Amino acid sequence: MNQRSRGITALAASTALVMLSQAVHADETKEVGIHSVSAGGAQELIGTVTIKEHQYGVLLIPDIENLEPGLHGFHLHKNPDCSSAKKEGKQTAAASAGGHFDPEGTGKHQGPYNTEGHLGDLPALFVNQQGEANQPELAPRLKFDDFDDRALVIHQQGDNYADDPKPLGGGGSRVACGIVRIE
Repeated sequence: MNQRSRGITALAASTALVMLSQAVHADETKEVGIHSVSAGGAQELIGTVTIKEHQYGVLLIPDIENLEPGLHGFHLHKNPDCSSAKKEGKQTAAASAGGHFDPEGTGKHQGPYNTEGHLGDLPALFVNQQGEANQPELAPRLKFDDFDDRALVIHQQGDNYADDPKPLGGGGSRVACGIVRIE
């Protein structure tokens, strides 16, 4: 092999390594354990949500069992804590997770597609008749790093992406939670 060929080969190998390292960085993933929760605290592991960086936001891939069929409110909460706490004088499931992730301080629940509301508003989670959630959802306004040191919370009921007629989309009680820590 002549000097020119070695140079071209070295350049090609170097370019391939740079492209590979960019692809690895652009394709970050994190698997988060999801536990059922009650006023007594976090309970059994009921599945996982894989968080995956995507060119159009963050892809959330649930693999969860033992939930009631139907739509459930699904949100990114500001604190990485799924323990119960007193809220309005009553012990409440996953209350330590705090409110929805809202770094801009909008104070509004507008859903995952409206730029005037909380960033923590995720697409509603669909649970099939067998109690399984496995339909991927895209959170278009979030970045992978936004999930670090937060909690994923699943609510008992659906989400209308508004504060009316009930606050925070009417999702009701918190029924499942997982702590997100990206190393």
